[in-house]
Amino acid sequence: MRKKTSRALALSIATLALSGAVLAASNPRGIPAATSSAAPFADKRPITTEASIDLGAYDPHGDFGNDPNSKIEHLFLPWEDVDLSSLAIADEYAVQRGRSLLITVEPWSWDVDWRVTSDELLAGILAGRYDANMATVCSEAAKLRSPVTIRWAQEMDETDNQFSWAHWTPNNYIAAYRRMVTECRKHIKTATYMWSPKGNPDLADFYPGDEFVDLVGLSVFGLQDYDKAAFGKERTFTEALEPGYRLADRFGKPIVVAELGYEGDQHYVRDWAETAADWNPAFPKLNAVVYFNDREVYPWPSNFGRPNWRVVDQALNSTN
Repeated sequence: MRKKTSRALALSIATLALSGAVLAASNPRGIPAATSSAAPFADKRPITTEASIDLGAYDPHGDFGNDPNSKIEHLFLPWEDVDLSSLAIADEYAVQRGRSLLITVEPWSWDVDWRVTSDELLAGILAGRYDANMATVCSEAAKLRSPVTIRWAQEMDETDNQFSWAHWTPNNYIAAYRRMVTECRKHIKTATYMWSPKGNPDLADFYPGDEFVDLVGLSVFGLQDYDKAAFGKERTFTEALEPGYRLADRFGKPIVVAELGYEGDQHYVRDWAETAADWNPAFPKLNAVVYFNDREVYPWPSNFGRPNWRVVDQALNSTN
């Protein structure tokens, strides 16, 4: 039985879109209370104002379904073993809400009974054996009405064993990324392409070049207890974003926090919620944040478990 270790495999695209639509329809709140600075802690989504940058979400539970402030619908998509026709359902969901689509394509690949190794996956991509996978995904994306951003093989600079592609040398990753973007462009002419490192010090080594990158994505998560253990203090959103932003800023591209989440006590959460979507002159290229509205799939280091980043249901929001 194949292990579903990818965020993309947690839910199918159809389940994501349909569950979001059903839950949104059953949510009588309309505009969420958290769009006001007086919002209760029960809803910890980023607070937006007229001056905010764009907000979006990966939202399998539909908590952002009726949120008019959410402008980006984020999908995680494996390029094998998924019904790509269900992208049309997600597209309809986004169109009804005036949202664009951010599609993270994760190159999980398996043999009959096991996942191929990192080296086997790389060799297959460079040899062209997975061109058809990318072509199929991008051909389906070309049929969608929503504006589409393609984010392929994210967090390649993080070697914590979560992703098969996060163990390649920079040169090999760059070659694979360029090949996939080149293949995708044959089938969809209007997509933008996001290169999305985790934000580690060596991220620049993996940069595939201006011709292949329209946006730079970063991942920014805040876990109060982990902050105290790893940094000796609680970090703010600004402090967590700063290192990766400065490294990415050199490329001159718009920057997006493609994955955002935070969890802690009321003070900690309120600070992150009030600043994450706020326009900050210290980060002039940051134009959007996209919330990861689910429990973490891969355990955090030092036995911090799988934080639940979800914006509601705080009683369920444990780190175990």
